[in-house]
This record gives sequence, structure tokens and C-alpha cells, in this order.
Amino acid sequence: MKTFRLPQSDVFAALHEQARQRILLLDGAMGTMIQALAMSEEDYAGTGTGTPCAHPTDLPQKGNNDLLSLTQPEAIEKIHFDFAMAGADIVETNTFSSTTIAQADYGLQAAVHDLNEQAARVARRALDRATEIDGRPRYVAGAVGPTARTASLSPDVNNPGYRAVTFDDLRIAYGQQIRALIAGGVDLILIETIFDTLNAKAAIFACFEVFAEIGQRLPVMISGTITDASGRTLSGQTPTAFWHSVRHARPFTIGLNCALGASAMRPHVAEIGAVADTLVCAYPNAGLPNAFGHYDEGPEETAAQLGEFASTGLVNMVGGCCGTTPEHIQAVAEAIAPHSPRKVPSHD
Repeated sequence: MKTFRLPQSDVFAALHEQARQRILLLDGAMGTMIQALAMSEEDYAGTGTGTPCAHPTDLPQKGNNDLLSLTQPEAIEKIHFDFAMAGADIVETNTFSSTTIAQADYGLQAAVHDLNEQAARVARRALDRATEIDGRPRYVAGAVGPTARTASLSPDVNNPGYRAVTFDDLRIAYGQQIRALIAGGVDLILIETIFDTLNAKAAIFACFEVFAEIGQRLPVMISGTITDASGRTLSGQTPTAFWHSVRHARPFTIGLNCALGASAMRPHVAEIGAVADTLVCAYPNAGLPNAFGHYDEGPEETAAQLGEFASTGLVNMVGGCCGTTPEHIQAVAEAIAPHSPRKVPSHD
């Protein structure tokens, strides 16, 4: 692809050099950290404390976590900062749902550019503060979520040919998001929590389009989700099939996140690592949620499991998804520190 002839950003060399030396560390959960703040509707909208949203809508905003980058930026910056100081090398922007498709649920399609650009700036401020303290370089990953719509499957059991979204709908929406993330200064793009590989392909295509526009290629991380005990994504792919479907993107990392705790995720991480000729990243949940939707797995337990991933050579990068706190990430940092990164196999 012509995109691969573009010059690479400086981050490529810096991250590859660090990845040769040690296992890299991603941050933990944003959503469950925000839930712990117990913010009100007024907090989300910024009509009490905070900054009022500049994009008027009559729809309620409580639960629209991405909006807090605009209305409560100090709270989001603190979460990023705490993860950075816990040891994270790469911190994700608070933009999991910052596409026009996802924000349509809140009537905030017009806010998408601001949501992404400002979220990137908030994360950058947090990491710059951390680096001023200890001198360690850190990187901002622009988080690109899957949306709630699938391009491969019909949401109507009575009409299997129906699709609630098209490839081009997704490509356009992802392109808007990625442009704004780059405008805000992200260092790389993380396409995550992939349950439908066709959605991911639309995001990858959008990345290539935007890279061509700016004349430079950023590292791209790709992370799928195994949804149940079948060992497959929602659209039916095994980890091996998932890798072969996206390897054309030459991702900086390939891996898995969400849905499972580390112990249940382990065999699937091992499978993808056996076939992928790039770095492998795993960031599981803190176990499975309890009856109240909370995660009970503590930092030591998560760290012990990811430490075993590291000691057996499964991974090049680890982190945490739902339920993981800065305390989890700090414990994981200590657990992986003694171990060498996975050796990337060479495949023809």
C-alpha cells in the first residue's frame, strides 16, 4: 500500500527501541475510574461545577464519559496522571465513544472534533506533568472504540441481510475521529475492543486515509475482544483468523483486551502470539464483574497473572481494562519488571 511509503513519525523508533529492552506498560480502565467519581447529570453537562458543554442538546448526558474531557477536564487529567505515575508508558485518551455514530445516542454528533482534540490535549498535559517529575518519556494513544453497531451482523433476527451501519459510515466516522485525535497531538492510534473485524477494517482504512492526508504514518495498535468461552470474537473469528485479517495494517501491536480476566484470556493471547510477527499486547479486565457490576480482583492478583504472562514470554506490552486502577498498574509494573519481552517470530 502506498501509505507504507510515507515517512514514519519519530515515535516508531522510540517505541521500538524501548520494546526491545523491556515489556511496555499500558494504562488501566478509564470507564470504571469515572464511575467511581459518582458524577451527577449536572457534572457531566458542566452546568454545576466544571465547564458547560458548548454543544447544546436536550438529551441527558450522564454516562457519556467522553464528554467529561470538555466539561470536567481536571478530573480526566488526574486519572491520566495517576496512571502515568503508576508506571504506564502509554496512556489512552478518553475517546472510546467519540465518533458521530456513538455520540448520536447523546445528540452530540457536532461535538466529535472537540471531544477528540481536547481529550488528546488533556492526556498530553497529564503525561507532560509526569515526565517533568521523573524524566520518563510517555506516549498518548488515541483510543478508537468499536461503536455499538456491527457491520458484519444484522441486529434484526427476522432480517439477516439488514445492517445498521455500512463500511463507509464507519470509515467516515472513524476518519473524523482520527483527524481530531492527531490534531490534538496523539502519538499513536489504538483501535480497541474489536468485536467485529469489519468495523476494525473500516478504522484501519480511515487511519491510512488520514496518514496520507498529513503525509506521515503513526504507529497503530489493534486489540480484539474474545467475547465468551468459544474463544472467538462476536463476528466469529479465532485469534489466529483475527490476526490474518488485520496483519496487512502492519500494526505496532496486536492483541486482546476486555471481556475476560487474565486467566481466561491467557490461551487466546498465546494463540495470537504464536502467529503474529509483531508485538503482542494484552490488557484484561480485573477478573469478571460481580452481581453488582463491580470488579473484585485486586492489584496483587491481576499483577501475579500478568507477571506469569511476562515470565513465560507471551507479551511485549500489558495493561488493564475494566476494573483496573492505578494501584493495579503499579503492581503490574513491579511484576513484569524482571522479565524480558516476548521474542517476535519471523514469518515469511
